[in-house]
Amino acid sequence: MIVDILLILAGLALLVLGGEYLVRGAVALALRLGIAPVIVGLTVLAFGTSAPELIVSVAAAARGAPGIALGNVIGSNIANILLILGATALIAPVLGRDPELRRSWGYTMLASLLLIVLCFAGPLRWWHGAVLLTGLAATLFLQIRQSSQDDTPAPEMQVGHAPGRRIALWLAVGLVTLPIGARLLVGGASDIASGLGISDAVIGLTLVAVGTSLPELAASVASALRGRADMAMGNVIGSNLFNILAIMGITAFFGPLAVPPEMLRFDLWVMLAVTLLLGPFLLRDIKIGRRAGSVLLAGYAGYTAWLLAT
Repeated sequence: MIVDILLILAGLALLVLGGEYLVRGAVALALRLGIAPVIVGLTVLAFGTSAPELIVSVAAAARGAPGIALGNVIGSNIANILLILGATALIAPVLGRDPELRRSWGYTMLASLLLIVLCFAGPLRWWHGAVLLTGLAATLFLQIRQSSQDDTPAPEMQVGHAPGRRIALWLAVGLVTLPIGARLLVGGASDIASGLGISDAVIGLTLVAVGTSLPELAASVASALRGRADMAMGNVIGSNLFNILAIMGITAFFGPLAVPPEMLRFDLWVMLAVTLLLGPFLLRDIKIGRRAGSVLLAGYAGYTAWLLAT
C-alpha cells in the first residue's frame, strides 16, 4: 500500500511538471510559428492544460480500466466546479460577466447531455469518439469566429519569445514525463482499488480526478491571489468542455469502454446538475462568494463521502 501511494504521488508530480512544460513549449512554438494568440488560447493552451487528463484516460483505457478512464473525466468536471470554484471563492469572489463565458457554458451543457446520451448507447467505441470530436471541431470553429468578431483580447501567456532550444527542451520534458506520470498514477490507483475492494470507477471519480485537476486548482487559486478570481470561471468551464469533447473523444478510440452502471445511474447526472448550477451565476451576474463557495465545498465533500460509502 505504501509503495502504491508513493507511485501515485510520483505520478501526480510528474503530471503537474509535464503539463506545465508541455504548455510552455506548445504555446511558445505556436507563437513562434505566427499563430494568432487568441487561437493559441482556444486550442493549443486548452489542449495543453488538459494533457494530464488525456494521458491518464488513454493509459487507463489501454490498461483495461474503463472505470478510471471515464471516472477521470466525469470526476474532474465535478471537482472543477465544486472543489476548485469553491476553494477559489473562499479567497476572492468569482464573477463571470464575459458573454463568451455564457456561450461556453451553453456549449458545456450541450456537451454534457451529448456524453450522457452516448454513454447510454455504450460501450463507448470509436464512433462515439468521432461524434465527440466533431462536436469539438464545431465548438472551436464557433469560438474562434466569435472571438475574431468580438476582438477578444488574448489570454495571459507568460512564455515570451523563447529560443528554439528552450522550446525543444520544454516539449521534450513534457512529452517524456506525462506518459511516465500517467503510468505510475494509473498503476498505483488500480492496485489500491484492488487491495481495498474499491471499484476502479470510484478511484477514477475521486483520487485520479482530483489528481489530474491539480493544475486547474493551482491556476485558479493563483489567479485569485493575484486579484483575478474571474479567470477561475473561464478556466473551469473551458477545462470541462475540453474534458468531454476532446479527452473523452480521443479516449473512446481506445475502447470499447464499458460504462459502469453506477455512473449511468448517478455520477453522470451529478456532473450535469453541477454544470447547470453555474447557470444562475452566469446569466444573472451573481458573484460566487465565500458562502456559496462553502456550499460548493460541502457539496463535494458529501459527494465524495457518498461514493466511498456505497
